[in-house]
This record gives sequence, C-alpha cells and structure tokens, in this order.
Amino acid sequence: MEQIRRFPIGIQSFEVIRTNNYVYVDKTALIYQLVSTYSPYFLSRPRRFGKSLLIATIKAYFEGRKELFEGLAIERLETKWEKYPVLHLDLNAKKYDSAESLIAILNRYLEAWETIYGPKQGTTPEDRFIHVIEAAYRQTGKQVVVLVDEYDKPLLEHILNEDISEEMRRVLKAFYGVLKSAADYLRFVFITGVTKFAQVSVFSDLNQLSDISLEKRYATLCGITEGELLQNFHIELEALAQEEQLSFDEAVAKMRQRYDGYHFAHGAEGMFNPFSVLSALTYLNLRNYWFQTGTPTFLAHLLENSDYDLRLIVDGVQMPESSFAEYRADQSSPIPLIYQSGYLTIRGYDKRFHLYTLGFPNDEVRYGFMKFLAPYYTKVRGEETPFHIANFSSELEAGELDKFLQRMKIFFAGIPYELSDDTERHYQAIFYVVFTLMGEFVQAEVHGANGRADAIVKTDKYIYVFEFKLNGTAEAALQQIDSKDYSLPYQLDGRKVIKVGVSFDKEKRNINRYLIR
Repeated sequence: MEQIRRFPIGIQSFEVIRTNNYVYVDKTALIYQLVSTYSPYFLSRPRRFGKSLLIATIKAYFEGRKELFEGLAIERLETKWEKYPVLHLDLNAKKYDSAESLIAILNRYLEAWETIYGPKQGTTPEDRFIHVIEAAYRQTGKQVVVLVDEYDKPLLEHILNEDISEEMRRVLKAFYGVLKSAADYLRFVFITGVTKFAQVSVFSDLNQLSDISLEKRYATLCGITEGELLQNFHIELEALAQEEQLSFDEAVAKMRQRYDGYHFAHGAEGMFNPFSVLSALTYLNLRNYWFQTGTPTFLAHLLENSDYDLRLIVDGVQMPESSFAEYRADQSSPIPLIYQSGYLTIRGYDKRFHLYTLGFPNDEVRYGFMKFLAPYYTKVRGEETPFHIANFSSELEAGELDKFLQRMKIFFAGIPYELSDDTERHYQAIFYVVFTLMGEFVQAEVHGANGRADAIVKTDKYIYVFEFKLNGTAEAALQQIDSKDYSLPYQLDGRKVIKVGVSFDKEKRNINRYLIR
C-alpha cells in the first residue's frame, strides 16, 4: 500500500504537525490536567519519546493558539483560552564543550527574550533570567510560563568528566535556582530531561517541584498505548501485515514484541516507543529504529567501569525507588541511568519494601543494547558482530560445536591484559552479550543465578547445555552439569541434548579446553 498519511518522524513542532496534516496522537486531555494546575512539574523520559513535542504542545496552549487544537480533546475541556508570556529553553540540539559554551547558549536565549520584554539587566545568566521573568510579568500583566526541554543535556555530555560536569552543575544550579525566587511571577513551569540529577538546584532548591516521572496517571503522557496504536494506525498496520505476510493480529503481536513494554509506573499501561512505531509504519519494516539514532557511549563506559554483572539483567534487576528516582553521578551502580535512558523499564514493584524490578522492555532494546555493548567488551568491531552472531546460530543449528567454540575464541581474543581481578567479570559479560544476541535467531537463555546452567540454547534438532569455568577444568564443568541435573528438564523433549563443558585459561585470556557429551 502506498503511504498516504504523513507521520511526524523527527518533527517536534506542534504547529507544523497540526497545520501540515500530520498524524497526531491526541494527548491533550492529559495535558489539560497538567496545565489546569499551578504546580511546577518535572518529567523524565528516554530520548525520542516525545518530550519535545509535549513541550511544544504546552507552549501552543499557553500562547492561546486555540486554532491548533481544533478537534482535539482539550478543545472540549477548555472554556477560556488565555495568552501568557512563554519562555521556552531547549538545550537538546546543542553541543556543550565547556561551561562557557553553556553560558553562551543561555545568553542567546536571554537576548531573544530581552528583545521582547525589555533591555538587558544584570551580567550573569541568572540575574538576566530573573529580570526577564519580572519584565514579562509587568509588560503583559500575566504570570510567566517557563518550559525547559532536556535540562540535563549539558550534564549528560560530560558525565564521566567530573571537572567539566561540576562547572556545568554550578551554572545550572544558579540559573534554575531563579525559578524558586521568581515563584510569584510564574503561572506554570514544566521541565523535561532524561535523568534526575540530585545535585542540580532545580530539584534541591525548588522544593515545590512535582516529579511526575513515576506517577501512574501521567504514565501515558509520552509514547503510544496499544489502544492508541490500533485507533490511530489501523490502515498502516494492515499494510504492514500485508508486507510481512502476516495476519493483522500477528502484525500487532510483532509490533508489541519489538517496540512495546515500557512501563513508567507500577501497574501502568505498557507504552510503545513512538519513534520506532512511526518509523516501522512508514517504511513497513520491523527494524531497530530507535537504536540506530545513536546510543550515548557513556552508558557503555559506566558499565565497563562498574562492578555490575550484566547477566543479572536477564532475570530482572531489583532496585530501591530512591536509587533511580535521583541519579548521582558518583554512585557505583549504572542501573539507574540505564533505566532513565530507556534501556530498562519497570517490570514489577514490591510495595512492602519499595523495590522496583527492572528489565528490558522489548526485543529492539534487548538486542540493540547487546550489539552496542559488544565492541566495548571485545575487539570485534560493531559492524562484524551481526555476522558472527548469525554464524553462531547457524553452527549450533547444524550441530557444528567445534566451529562454534573456535569462533567464540574470536570474541575473547581481545580481553585487555591490564585486567586482573576483573577478568572473571569481563568473561561473564562477553558470554552474556553473545548468548543474549543469539536469542534473536535461536531460543537462547543465559543465566546468572546458581542452580541453572550458564547457558541453554535450543534449536530444531538440539538442546545445548553450557557450563563455563574460569578457575576450573572442562571436566569439572561437565561434572557440574550432571551433579546439578541441569539437563534433566530437557530429557523428554525429543531433541538431542548435548552437554558442553568449557574451561578458560586466565593467563591466555581465552578458551582453554572444552568437552562435549
């Protein structure tokens, strides 16, 4: 089917979407709940999840642009359209090499606002900001609306450089701190970002700020619910089903498996990644669109520098609410930042102990994240990883274990020699990455808990039970498979069960021996 409707991929302007007949998923009923209050809000969501469009929609509302909301839910809810002065600060599309570059960008916005509301007063960004707010209030007789998009972009760019990030924090602490002292002049404040940094005064000083990132009633504010998917994109889903030679229900199930599964509050409805949905329905192809837009390298470096065992993610990571509600750049666990960046999502909640269980939301994230990590743990280049993973799967399907294990040595060949005590963790990470990626093509399970084999791979003809020993022998690995009955659950399956014991040489930093039975 020829694409006849326009999807706003990468378009963040509400005005452009509404005046150029782009498909718009109506979120204005929820937006009305927000704007009807006077509380300042903060919302954390992953990149490419519609935060900028949300800000643009709120801006159009407070500018009184009723014509842009024709036919939307808010048109029926709002009876009095008023125009307010709006100060919109977008920090997303800029590069921040130093604190000076951040100040320069803040000054650029201040200059634009000063041309509307009066001459420059003060020398520092924070002094000029408070004067602009006061001037806008005096000139219009209306309280001011402040909208900040991606407030944390300067901090995220330098999260691993403590000197630069500390300078950035000082600048932002003073600038955002104005919002507390200017409270009497403000009608509405809405701030978005990926993370919530505890050290920035927009949170520590602005104590009346309402963080709605984990609130169930606003969990669907960004993203697409399954109901919205079926209601707004039925035509394109039918076209996708035809292209993929699937039934309509099968096509929706494929979309759900690849792009759904984000939960931004316990018990909240699952959300589809909007960027991936629009891309898949535009090109009628189920690819990994969100990951192709770029993943921040600091996430991989955080994992490399932490003591975290990647294998634990597969079973669900438990974290106390406080540990990822505010991210501290000096904390040892990378999980809070990985969650806030969109690579993990809420899978469960223990109300008694206030513990969240986090896990991968869907296949796009699971396999995309592992492909992204592979070059950081091995010497295999990113573009080579899919080739090797495809061959891993084909070799096991054909029963060619020798080829499989010889190829596995390629991934271990580049373990850095400076590693000492971290060698075991590094080996575990490589195994986790490789076997998780194989799960895209064969039924592969990789485990980190005691009582289960390190990895299980199921093909049409075979079931492989793998056990690996860094400080032990291949014989000991096989013995453990037998003594703990790792293969027992598969004996009545009908497929041939093959046990594989593998040992490693810590000095050579690679596979030493393997035994197959």
